[in-house]
Amino acid sequence: NHHQAHRDECVRSASIAATTIMLMAKEMGYDSCPMDGFDFDQVAKLIDLPHDHIIVLMITIGKKLEDANPRAGQLPLEEVFFTDSFPKA
Repeated sequence: NHHQAHRDECVRSASIAATTIMLMAKEMGYDSCPMDGFDFDQVAKLIDLPHDHIIVLMITIGKKLEDANPRAGQLPLEEVFFTDSFPKA
């Protein structure tokens, strides 16, 4: 009776698994990228996904043809990574 907690755990577990898969792919000489922006329902239909399952994310794995475009608006690491505590305002 805790549907949100179940869904949250699915996302958390899938994210950990995806990270591991992506790190393993890199170790084997492949590139990878988590995907979003696709039609979840259409993919579920395409793979005949059971109704009691959800798609959390997809990962592409292969050899890159060129470097990725720079990401606009990415914050400097020192603005988003803190150790021990948040900085005082």
